[in-house]
Amino acid sequence: MATQATAQRRWSFLRIAITVQTLTIFLQAVSAGLLLTSSYGETLHSAGARVMYGASMLYVLAAVLAWKPGGSSLRPVWHASGFLVLASVQVVLGIAHVPSVHLPLGVLMFGLSVLASARR
Repeated sequence: MATQATAQRRWSFLRIAITVQTLTIFLQAVSAGLLLTSSYGETLHSAGARVMYGASMLYVLAAVLAWKPGGSSLRPVWHASGFLVLASVQVVLGIAHVPSVHLPLGVLMFGLSVLASARR
């Protein structure tokens, strides 16, 4: 019983981490719109990038914690690691001002994050 409750808690932490990541990616899209229309949009988008990257790292941590002690599937760890790689590429492309790849990659990341959230 205690092991099952612990596993459920870790899976809920994983679900929370995916949800936070999805929300931060969505807020990045909102701040990108503000980037085009207001003077403070760049500041919000830059700060949001840091938060989104931190949310991706939180997702990796949650996936590892859910996998290691419970002995469950390694798949969430691979998914979370893939998101962290995509987030890293996204940040580099944003800093380099390559919107032709940065924007579609952001849309892809949001879609994949919504799918991951729906699976949990």
